[in-house]
Amino acid sequence: MSTPRTISFRIDSEKVAELDQIAKNMDRDRSYLLNEAVERYLSEQRRFAAIESWNQSEAGAREAEPEKVEATA
Repeated sequence: MSTPRTISFRIDSEKVAELDQIAKNMDRDRSYLLNEAVERYLSEQRRFAAIESWNQSEAGAREAEPEKVEATA
């Protein structure tokens, strides 16, 4: 695992209060909740990127296929 770094960002005070209440109820700290949230977000973004990549490769494969022409009698 990499070395943890400290970052800062702006967030509404109401959200901080809500995070603190959830953390208290879980017997965790705010940092734990934020790390969990970031991990879930990154995981979802990786999954989305993989789906998009697959969709693009499938579209490219379909474009490379020759067009089927039906014969009419």
